[in-house]
Amino acid sequence: MPRVKTIVVTGFGTNCEVESAHAATVAGSEVTDIAFFSDITAGRTRLPDYNFLIFPGGFLDGDDLGAAQAAALRWTHAKTVSGEPVIDQLLTFLANGGIILGICNGFQLLVKIGLLPGRGGNALVRELSLSNNDSARFEDRWVTLMANPDCRCVFTRGIARIDLPVRHGEGKLVPRDEAVLAALWSENLVALQYADPATGRPTEAYPQNPNGSPMGIAGLTDPTGRILGLMPHPEAFNHPTNHPGWTRGEKSILGTALLENGVRYLKSST
Repeated sequence: MPRVKTIVVTGFGTNCEVESAHAATVAGSEVTDIAFFSDITAGRTRLPDYNFLIFPGGFLDGDDLGAAQAAALRWTHAKTVSGEPVIDQLLTFLANGGIILGICNGFQLLVKIGLLPGRGGNALVRELSLSNNDSARFEDRWVTLMANPDCRCVFTRGIARIDLPVRHGEGKLVPRDEAVLAALWSENLVALQYADPATGRPTEAYPQNPNGSPMGIAGLTDPTGRILGLMPHPEAFNHPTNHPGWTRGEKSILGTALLENGVRYLKSST
């Protein structure tokens, strides 16, 4: 059975790396390391040495130029001390069968690099962005999510509904054009949607949908199903007492269930 080796990449304003590493360990990762982006460029860390990569939340570069924009340029243009493009390491990691979880700022990074949605094998072509919430304010609240049962995402398998917290100011999905938006659904790349907790139906209504994303889109996968980007924070729901309704007996599966699915997928891979 393959070992799960997780790397959480931090630096330049990221602030959820410890929480994310803890969630990966709780989910069953045998090795969980936190590395700075500079560790990669200096050659101290190599992405292909791992099979689970987490881009955690935070405020990369202070969200200057737009959330994760500066980081996307860094990932696509930086080189290691040996002259190897960092993006080549990332693509090799994926070619080797690795899985990627991008949370909040990490999701923003994935869409701006172009790994999501990555349609038609165009892994580095940007088709989407994540922009300012319709409320024009930072949203810090719990939301209900419904998983798309037809989506091939390895992280959402067996999950129908989950409650998670959000904390972001730029979470509204903005497609390049209407054709891209339609393709996300027709190609089953929509993994998670904001939902009305009373009806269980996807919604664009505030505050159940905290940012106004069309079709209530909260998370996307790529055609392989091995990449998941989502605005809510699964790593922040790692114990039942994290849930605001736990004293009232309200229950939801833990956010770490998403990571457990990723770990289970890797361990079942040959």
